[in-house]
Amino acid sequence: MMPTEPPLFSYRKYWAHRFGPAPVLPMTRAEMEALGWDSCDAILVTGDAYIDHPSFGMALIGRLLEAQGFRVGIISQPDWTSAADFSKLGRPNLFFGVTGGNMDSMVNRYTSDKKIRSNDAYTANGEAGKRPDRAVNVYSHRCREAYKDVPIIIGGIEASLRRIAHYDYWSDTVRKSVLLDSKADLLVYGNAERQVVEIAHRLAQGEAIADLKGIRGTVHFVKQIPAGWQLKDSTDIDQPGAINTHINPYQEEPACDLKPEPTGDGQVVLFDRQLLRKQRAQTVIRLPAYEAVKDDPILYAHASRVMHGETNPGNARALIQQHGTRQLWVNPPPIPLTTKEMDGVFDLPYSRVPHKEYGNANVPAFEMIQHSVNIMRGCFGGCTFCSITEHEGRIIQSRSEASIIKEIEAIRDTSPNFTGHISDLGGPTANMYRLACKDPKIEAACRKPSCVFPGICPNLNTDHTPLIKLYRRARALPGIKKIFIASGLRYDLAVESPEYVKELVTHHVGGYLKIAPEHTEQGPLSKMMKPGMGTYDRFKEMFDQYSKEAGKEQYLIPYFIAAHPGTTDNDMLNLALWLKRNGFRADQVQAFLPSPMSIATAMYHSGKDTLHKVSRTAADIPIPKAIKQRRLHKAFLRYHDPKNWPILREALNAMGRNDLIGNGKHHLIPTYQPKGTETPTGKINTFKTKYTGFAKPAKDRPTNPQKSVIKKKNK
Repeated sequence: MMPTEPPLFSYRKYWAHRFGPAPVLPMTRAEMEALGWDSCDAILVTGDAYIDHPSFGMALIGRLLEAQGFRVGIISQPDWTSAADFSKLGRPNLFFGVTGGNMDSMVNRYTSDKKIRSNDAYTANGEAGKRPDRAVNVYSHRCREAYKDVPIIIGGIEASLRRIAHYDYWSDTVRKSVLLDSKADLLVYGNAERQVVEIAHRLAQGEAIADLKGIRGTVHFVKQIPAGWQLKDSTDIDQPGAINTHINPYQEEPACDLKPEPTGDGQVVLFDRQLLRKQRAQTVIRLPAYEAVKDDPILYAHASRVMHGETNPGNARALIQQHGTRQLWVNPPPIPLTTKEMDGVFDLPYSRVPHKEYGNANVPAFEMIQHSVNIMRGCFGGCTFCSITEHEGRIIQSRSEASIIKEIEAIRDTSPNFTGHISDLGGPTANMYRLACKDPKIEAACRKPSCVFPGICPNLNTDHTPLIKLYRRARALPGIKKIFIASGLRYDLAVESPEYVKELVTHHVGGYLKIAPEHTEQGPLSKMMKPGMGTYDRFKEMFDQYSKEAGKEQYLIPYFIAAHPGTTDNDMLNLALWLKRNGFRADQVQAFLPSPMSIATAMYHSGKDTLHKVSRTAADIPIPKAIKQRRLHKAFLRYHDPKNWPILREALNAMGRNDLIGNGKHHLIPTYQPKGTETPTGKINTFKTKYTGFAKPAKDRPTNPQKSVIKKKNK
């Protein structure tokens, strides 16, 4: 069974609870004084504009600490060139909490081609440049300059995904744990409610930050392995070693209490799973040291694979990794919140609007989510390119129907510009609400990275009835005209419930529905841990059928990734041909971005398939790294754009596929080049053509009006 933790709201409130909740958490001394505060107990520093809404991490953690009785201040997007902004609220009594924001600061600022973005959705008026690169490091250093003796705790997705030595795409190096680079005292990873509440109360009781060891979901330093702990050495690829035959970084643990185990002489013995669980609780796995993995991509991939095997809170073991003279200790992941705890977090008194400091400025991220409702967190899909599982975990944490309805009513009754439309009822995946393993014992024992790959696990409950019931109740509320489902849909789960697909298509699609096949070819799909296109075809049949029955003209918007590990030029060509056959013309495309700590990033760095046991002799997989090849793969996704025709002609000729160059229906790109578009030599054509801007004459254009608005996303 899953380990237990004290209920989130069971702590005795800190004495400052007598001040009551603030209308908004203060960002200035004047706001503090208006509340009667002489100081803050905790100050949260963030790279985002301050939006007092549960979709923004600093607001959620701030309001949760406030509910525990603490006075919380916010320093939003400070000037990082000096320590002045970091001292404007005074010295915090307990700690600084530092986050880069809802997005990783490097992903926020740079595209997958390492070009600087022109805007920032989490800043007033979308203004770029309001946060530094590697914001967690910079903010932490400035906090230390402002108040040398105040504990610094780092968290959020930027810190979470850098908790151990990690490959950094932007510098093309393996960097140390962010805990060292930031010089912080403690790192919290994942959704940090449990960790932050325990830390705050223990600090308030007089404990020193250096004594806060062993808290799940935290990373800290140790001088030596504590007494009573067993060490599992996984520093070597070929000889991972073991304390006994049952503790192995690649082993999938059985769910039964007793498992038959063959011995060397052919006999069969039984071992007790409860004993194994006790061993795990006091076992730490030694990962290869930072100094070993920074120059050895294969050893890095091995360390990544071992780390990803320790992500289930029910059976994960602690990790230890040497960084020079210091030893980094990574505690097992936090225990997921219960439904009651999730409700408590989302029911806190958020104002649900940007801080008044921004006046009438538009914060794009807020505009997108202000009328949306988060109904769950976590994802058990395990997509290798995605960071959700590494951050939020793969166990779904769902809110109650009553709590969700309460939030919809609050939006309806308090939002000044609400028009009756809820923009989304979702989360990381729209249709994982209340889906879980059928047996808690199996869930706690499972070590598989995905519940839906290579197929849906027979132990997974795929009943969409609670979600259907929620949809029906929500749209029946007075004043609610329409509820859209905008979160990404896991269509391989949806086809298991035709009733859900019908409900969704009939009532909750606004003309287009986004889904993510990511590719059409088995090579890249197998490295992504995504289903084949047969499942997409089944879902499309249902979608078209129910749309027709509802009398609606609706279309699917599929997302695809270019240049993912395991992808060849031929794979991208076949995807382009599929897009053309199906009448899709992507407006925006996404190239694979190796985010820190993801499985696909380990593939990108090492050239090996880390979904299987890593070895130096394992076959290499294709890795599109060269800039020209990455651009080509993106060009295949936008085969219809005349600017891409020169590079595509060059590639098709090199691939021996010049049969696809021509002006007929069966051709991918034409022979002509419209005026004003680039040639392979970089020159600009000045001659005129009859069909400027189109990939083929009007009579040959596809009649299917489906278009794929493939947007950039950061998972």
